[in-house]
Amino acid sequence: MKILIIYGTIEGQTRKIARFMEEVLQEARHQVTISNAMEEPPAPSNFDVVFVGSSIHMHKYNNATKQYIMNHVDTLNSKPSAFFSVSMAVASNIPEELEEAKKISKDFLKETGWQTSTVWQMAGALRYTQYDYFKKLIMRMIAKKQGGATDTDKDHEYTDWGKAKTTILGFINDID
Repeated sequence: MKILIIYGTIEGQTRKIARFMEEVLQEARHQVTISNAMEEPPAPSNFDVVFVGSSIHMHKYNNATKQYIMNHVDTLNSKPSAFFSVSMAVASNIPEELEEAKKISKDFLKETGWQTSTVWQMAGALRYTQYDYFKKLIMRMIAKKQGGATDTDKDHEYTDWGKAKTTILGFINDID
């Protein structure tokens, strides 16, 4: 099966998830093409399945990802596809945070016209070592509120890799 993975990332966790998906699918003997939405990604028309992912920052998704979806919405709506949304809200202990992430995804899909019924909410990472002083303080405050890690001397990853693998392979097996 020919599979396309398009991603938009700010801090790199969405790219890491997309690369993980690529490895899992290649191990399952699928032909996989992966591309950053900001780097002239291929059109989805020559692929059997398309995964598109983006991280949520400031309640919005990556603009290049949004533009890609809008440019190819008819093709995306005509074949098996899934959207993977990456955010820290998924790792939160506050149920309203997860509901907000789901609402952002739903509104995004409505705005772009993409009618995929498959949306994966995936937890991201806190990249404290990459943040400037101001962003580090803000992210620490948010993490503390949500019950996350507040040690700013190291990064903290929340992505559930086992669940991601099971979800991806389950989706492919269902359409195969």
